[in-house]
Amino acid sequence: MAQAPVSSAWRIELEDERATRALAADIAAMVGAGDLVTLSGDLGAGKTTFARALIRLLVGDPELETPSPTFTLMQVYEGAAFPIVHADLYRVASPSELADLGWDEAAEGALVLVEWPERAGEALTADRLDVNLRLDVAQGPGRRVVTITGAGAFGPKVARARAIHGLLGETGWSRATRSFMLGDASTRAYERLERPDGAVAVLMISPPRPDGPPVRYGKPYSAIAHLAEDIRPFLAMDEALRQRGFSAPRLIGADAEAGVALLEHLGSAPVVDADGPIPERYAAAVEVLARLHAMDLPDVVAVPTGGTHRIPPYDLDALGIEVELLTDWYAPHIARVVLSSGVRTNFAGLWRAALAPVVAAPATWALRDYHSPNLLWLADREGVARCGLIDFQDCVMGHPAYDLVSLLQDARVTVPDDLELKLLGHYARLRRDGDPDFDMAAFAGAYAALGAQRATKILGIFARLDKRDRKPQYLAHLPRVSRYLAKGLAHPSLSELKGWHDANLPGALTHAA
Repeated sequence: MAQAPVSSAWRIELEDERATRALAADIAAMVGAGDLVTLSGDLGAGKTTFARALIRLLVGDPELETPSPTFTLMQVYEGAAFPIVHADLYRVASPSELADLGWDEAAEGALVLVEWPERAGEALTADRLDVNLRLDVAQGPGRRVVTITGAGAFGPKVARARAIHGLLGETGWSRATRSFMLGDASTRAYERLERPDGAVAVLMISPPRPDGPPVRYGKPYSAIAHLAEDIRPFLAMDEALRQRGFSAPRLIGADAEAGVALLEHLGSAPVVDADGPIPERYAAAVEVLARLHAMDLPDVVAVPTGGTHRIPPYDLDALGIEVELLTDWYAPHIARVVLSSGVRTNFAGLWRAALAPVVAAPATWALRDYHSPNLLWLADREGVARCGLIDFQDCVMGHPAYDLVSLLQDARVTVPDDLELKLLGHYARLRRDGDPDFDMAAFAGAYAALGAQRATKILGIFARLDKRDRKPQYLAHLPRVSRYLAKGLAHPSLSELKGWHDANLPGALTHAA
């Protein structure tokens, strides 16, 4: 059996069947299609019991019949997202017998659980998660010691699961029931935790961002665009927002090194309904921005787990690399247009010229993803605290118009033109109340430029999510985003960019048709 380098190991003591089920939930969060989980240990150590708990979790049926494959050698189950193969190789005398079982066909695209994996010889992949169980009768009947070892690609997953287990134990949430809430277009994931006493919390799993290939100046895209590299910017901005009276989730505990945090659950009441934006709630979200933008805000904030975080500037390099997602992804994969290097260079230059005045203006905290999926309605709170904020790790020092246009030109929800204008006026009045010299005309120009910039970026991101990440559901929003782009480019200051689109990529403006 070929072995990959062992990256991480985790030792756990299981007191009872409940603890076994909890461990199965930990493992379920780590595995997927094409993965191999080997179950090792002596006869009677509980390998089949553990496999049964894991299979029932993945299938979503706590009463599912899961007979031991001791005599059939393999049992196949249809999971919610991928098939599951449970194999017991105790009676296999030679690895060559696997071919007669139809092993390769059954295992393709499936999660494979293998008891007695040593009988397979070299037939199993070296990247694996090994769960070794042994009885610990000296500590009491039914007690077991489990050692989980991650080999190869599983090493970081095991380290993260161990960190989560430790964090929940330290904060008094070890007996909580965990359920998957959602993931987003990034590598982050969230779980809802509920304790036996009814208390709820959110587990945020935000592993360090892997470096992509260098695209410019020897740096990856994420570094140029100033995207958070780990969980520390989130922790820092969370505390900084709460200190200023905004409803970011209270931090219960965190392991910054592992990229996990336990957070206050702000509920699930959205700022939209089936008909679109709820005006009262959008008005409250606008009030949050007006209050925030009236403050004198630092560009360095403390990280609760130690150290400081410097909020990067939303500079021309960051804004520019974002708009190039249109020419890199949307043009070839959606519009089916091949742009020459000269045309692309002209596009980048026009954008730098259009955005130079925006970058030169006084900067504030631009939370950067300030839109309906990341806002929650907290009816029991008052003032700006009524609007819950949950996504701000990519905060930059940028123009105040950026977050307002993110809200009022939401990529996923259509904001009617009359409501957009009404809320723009609401924002302007609030700003003028605190600063009679607030220049709404200049702000409107920046709003148009950043609206067009954001729409350009999103068209590229949604094309990339479809082509590279196989998430075609985002394409449904292209007509709406295309309309936002056309709206922004109608501003007189962006006439040259409008001309570029008319000549080279008119589909980005007419996608809605």
